[in-house]
Amino acid sequence: MKIYFVSLGCDKNLVDSEKMLGILGKKGYTFTDEETEAEVIIVNSCCFIGDAKEESIQTILELAQQKDTGHCKVLLVTGCLAERYQEELMQELPEVDGCLGIASWDQIPDLIERTLQGNRTQIFKDHNTLPAGIYPRTLTAGGHYAYMKIAEGCNKRCTYCIIPKVRGAYRSVPMEELLAEAEQLAEQGVKELILVAQETTVYGVDLYGRKSLPELIHKLCQVAGIQWIRILYCYPEEITEELIQTIKEEPKVCHYLDIPIQHASDRILKRMGRRTTRAEITERIARLREEIPDIALRTTFISGFPGETEEDHQETMDFIDEIEFDRLGVFPYSAEEDTLAAEMEEQIPQELKEARRDEIMELQQEIAFAHCEEMTGIELEVLIEGKVADENVYIGRTYMDAPDVDGYIFVNTGEALMSGDIVMVQVTGAHEYDLIGDMIEPE
Repeated sequence: MKIYFVSLGCDKNLVDSEKMLGILGKKGYTFTDEETEAEVIIVNSCCFIGDAKEESIQTILELAQQKDTGHCKVLLVTGCLAERYQEELMQELPEVDGCLGIASWDQIPDLIERTLQGNRTQIFKDHNTLPAGIYPRTLTAGGHYAYMKIAEGCNKRCTYCIIPKVRGAYRSVPMEELLAEAEQLAEQGVKELILVAQETTVYGVDLYGRKSLPELIHKLCQVAGIQWIRILYCYPEEITEELIQTIKEEPKVCHYLDIPIQHASDRILKRMGRRTTRAEITERIARLREEIPDIALRTTFISGFPGETEEDHQETMDFIDEIEFDRLGVFPYSAEEDTLAAEMEEQIPQELKEARRDEIMELQQEIAFAHCEEMTGIELEVLIEGKVADENVYIGRTYMDAPDVDGYIFVNTGEALMSGDIVMVQVTGAHEYDLIGDMIEPE
């Protein structure tokens, strides 16, 4: 049977999608890029913020039309939306034939079989568990890089975030399973491993009684074929000296960190339930740059959190101007039901939230463009991602760029390159967030 699969939301959700695809492929199912041809349609949904929830519901409703106009026999929903609205989803959307919880993705063949027999079915395990074992993955990102989810859930309970209620408590994937997965990915041609979790920095605390991310990184660096390891979602207060030294000393580890900060006003940080202060964040960043001078730092901020004054907003602006992050994203605050922040007084009007976001992004644009201009003349390793049609120009990423969220470098060369090749490039210029360079011919 042909399956049409849609994966929405974050890269952590994408890992679950790729494992479901791998399981189904082993079971003999085939896949199609045309929803009109599919007999089974699966939506791996997201509900992190209001816009994501709306996108998930809209996608489900649009694909449900294939039951009338296409070959679709069953429409299934997995992921966060299914987990969060277990009863409501099946009641409010009769078009949906089955739902699968976030800890039950390994049961996807069972769900398909039951629903094809005409039984509307829900499969939900305790969301504080994890499927055990090594599962095949069908890579969807081109094959030369892959996300590796090292943990599930979160214990931080920030006042604006629904993730702990949806995805459960923090639980690390056993190290031996991750190493086996890394070997499997390397055999599939993956050269860049991108470590993800709601928070990577506390990996192992629940299993081993200590922060074990440095140990995991050392072991992953020994996997043949893996050439880059990138670390995302490091909470600033959990970045240890051991982790800093590991990033500095292991040659395969990209000098890049994603550090979700969210705000720079101590008053707002406290209202958010964050466990750090502006001074502590500044100290960690200074230490990172002292030990690893070429480190690229990405962060995210929330604009218009309940109670945010113009003074609080200006504190964030001043902080960004002072720190000069290499990469930065901003999200207007989204009030999510069942969160403490949604019940707070002093909610900010949407247009003001968006105006403050725009101010931050204008400032960051100036910083980012200046950083790009300063790169001229520098030689960098580049991972090739594709080619510009009809030109001797390739598109790639440097260690400073994570897929989909950061910039690119356009590489001029007469050589024939393949996606996944890693070449040396000298930067010759910049265009907004992207770099331009010439490939350095190997001697």
